[in-house]
Amino acid sequence: MESNTALSGKVVSVATGEAHSLILTGDGRVYSWGKGMFGRLGTGSEVDELFPVQVKFETCVEKRLNFVGVAAGAYHSLALAGFVHFSVLVEPSEAPNTLGMLELFPYYDVNNKLKDLLQENDLPFSLDSGWIEMMDRSGVGATTSVSFTASVLHGENYSMPRLMDQFLELGSLGSLIDHSETKSEGPLKICSIKAGGMMSLAIDDHGALWMWGNCPQQRNKTGSSISFESSFIPIPVRDFHGHSVVKVACGSEHVVALVSAGETYKGEDLVCYSWGNNNHGQLGLGDRESRVHPEIVEMFNQDSSWDVYEVACGAYHTALLTRKRRTIDPLESVCWTFGLGGNGQLGHGTTQSVLKPEPVKELPGQAYLISVDCGLFHTSVVSSVGDVWSWGMEKGLGLCPDASFTGTDAGDAASPLLMSGYGVDGPIFHNPIQVACGAAHTVLVANDGYKLWSWGRGTSGVLGNGKTINCFAPSFVLWPPLTEDFKQPEPKTVGEESNGSKAVAETDKRLSLAMEEIELLQSKLSVMEQYGGMLHGLVFGRPFTYQDIPISLQNSGNFDIAKQWESMLESADHSKLLRLELFYRDMRATIKDKIMKRRIQEIIKECLPSSTTEK
Repeated sequence: MESNTALSGKVVSVATGEAHSLILTGDGRVYSWGKGMFGRLGTGSEVDELFPVQVKFETCVEKRLNFVGVAAGAYHSLALAGFVHFSVLVEPSEAPNTLGMLELFPYYDVNNKLKDLLQENDLPFSLDSGWIEMMDRSGVGATTSVSFTASVLHGENYSMPRLMDQFLELGSLGSLIDHSETKSEGPLKICSIKAGGMMSLAIDDHGALWMWGNCPQQRNKTGSSISFESSFIPIPVRDFHGHSVVKVACGSEHVVALVSAGETYKGEDLVCYSWGNNNHGQLGLGDRESRVHPEIVEMFNQDSSWDVYEVACGAYHTALLTRKRRTIDPLESVCWTFGLGGNGQLGHGTTQSVLKPEPVKELPGQAYLISVDCGLFHTSVVSSVGDVWSWGMEKGLGLCPDASFTGTDAGDAASPLLMSGYGVDGPIFHNPIQVACGAAHTVLVANDGYKLWSWGRGTSGVLGNGKTINCFAPSFVLWPPLTEDFKQPEPKTVGEESNGSKAVAETDKRLSLAMEEIELLQSKLSVMEQYGGMLHGLVFGRPFTYQDIPISLQNSGNFDIAKQWESMLESADHSKLLRLELFYRDMRATIKDKIMKRRIQEIIKECLPSSTTEK
């Protein structure tokens, strides 16, 4: 059993949106960072946050709530608490209401409802090794939580968390479908949340799926066409009645769900369904026809030899992790992708779109994959031993580790590339937990949840490292936040507070100055690393890593550049020498062109009349 102090610094889940990230800690707290526009960070403002900051649920009796899940759409966020379901942000006013809110409740009404509910269902939480388990009074585990909705008028933006109350008014999906049943007592219990694009989803304890926001709808009675309409309240997906939805993911306009073959999930009986927009084959059904209702992806039906255990959706592509059913090799797992491939995000070595699931063949066969996620145009997976592969593209943002930083396809990778995750003491991504992909950035939770890494686009503080510059190789997210490390205990008595006020004020001032100096030094170091990494990438065609530092410089601090350059050339293989030669030729040609252009301009200026040159 880990202490509360340890759990407060342990990340058990991460979610990423278009340009922001959320994390959930072992003690049930939620942190956010990145772009603050539309209030997606839940901090009460639209200011960008360069480091993780705690989301405050002040109107929700925070001290009595433990959060068990987070989810992020493009511009909105969700957090799931024990017995309460929250929306952290909201959508732009012209966008669908992904928060599922309808009308505005006064704060005192919401709080009174919450207090009554907590008094009736005040269940303790047990946390062990990063897994969150809710226990009822009899000690029987229950992975459920009640959610209710807070209300928002006409999709208005809110920068503070708002309670949802819509689920309070809903019974189980079974009682909605079978009118002979009485409506279930008490509010509906939600055990899982997910978000993507302009859509939000929730799975209840009966295995029913609910969705709100930009939802697929039937355009006409014949069902021949599909449209996407805003739903301000959660609506049930009735197609799975009699089965349990176990996991779900959604892209811009498509949804993929893993559903039990029978009424309940038995471990290896999941069937893959998909529906929504299919203009790029992202449903994996073998065509480009959109579906209003879920259809089985035949590759992963009830009779498939593959057991699907993870699903992720990009804007227009899908990724699945599977393992062989009834196999003696526990390490045999495969990543399958389908949909839009124009940016290499499928990892098949081409930029062709694929209409049916195909395996990503260049991933190692004996690596058990534990996590997968999709960004706008890229995909990342993590193995149990800490290897991280990424593929896809977002031009100029360095989402892939071999970005050349030159030409029109910088950052391109049509096949999986192993991230630079090795230092002088071996792999640096120990005991990974989860990878999450935003539109153009990636976040990795490693070291059993005690370290966070990020790379990709850095604008608006998306990487959480205190900078607003792009990072082409994994960098540390500042976790836990510096402000928490420097917190001082409050005085116990009025007398102590009075006597020590000057000392405390002086200490706070020194700590503040120290933090400012640390941030300044970190900023300068990051800029220098960025500059050095760009130069190294231009010359050698790959990001700079620690082992690239010459041994003489590591050991003594002395560096003879001429000697080191000569040694490097002596040890370089044929391919490296050819690249250096090409780099030298390109650089020399560029310089000659610049000299020639300037000389021509000078000659023209000398020969033409001043009045002509001025014109």
